[in-house]
Amino acid sequence: MFIKDYISKDYPAFSRKDSIEEASEVAKEFGYSHVFIVSKGVFLGGLSQSFLEDSPEGKLDSLNIHYERFAIIEDSSILDSIKLFHTFNANVIPVISKEEKYLGYISCDDIFNEFSKYPLFSENGAILTIQTTGLHYSMTEISQIVESNNAKIYGTFISAIKEDSIEITLKISNENLSSIDETFERYGYNVVNKHYDDEKEELLKDRFGFFQKFLEI
Repeated sequence: MFIKDYISKDYPAFSRKDSIEEASEVAKEFGYSHVFIVSKGVFLGGLSQSFLEDSPEGKLDSLNIHYERFAIIEDSSILDSIKLFHTFNANVIPVISKEEKYLGYISCDDIFNEFSKYPLFSENGAILTIQTTGLHYSMTEISQIVESNNAKIYGTFISAIKEDSIEITLKISNENLSSIDETFERYGYNVVNKHYDDEKEELLKDRFGFFQKFLEI
């Protein structure tokens, strides 16, 4: 799950002397949200394609005060890239070394393709969001509730942390869903959201919408 295992290099980086128009055209051709500028192999920053399209003709160096300094280090986890995609409204992220050398990029599709292999996304099942107080929160207890009803957990994550409560989203197998709901409520959990059967299918049609829960962490 390390970034270095997913680096691509077919999308060119640009020098400060390259033209704004050329960079914008290449970004459109590849369908990427940003271009990346390097100098002697060192990453300087990125510029969004939409910003380039609205900029006057000239060299990329003329926009240097607008360079966005976002990148991910090669030995980071792919999980670390998720917030960058969200924060910079990007579908491509530059990858750099610890010395800030530009190494290539990863795209949203790289991340989605990797996560689509995980049971959290690949297995058929129900999606359940439960709420409890922070003091009451116990993953051991949550697992026991699901498994005591002869169901399996395919994945789980913290979807919200509030001042007086915490929300946990679970992907579970389809067995004994009603009894699972009842057991959670009996143990003091509030079932705030659930997607079964046709509702689940609609939810998973939009992978980005489902994945938004991760981005908001």
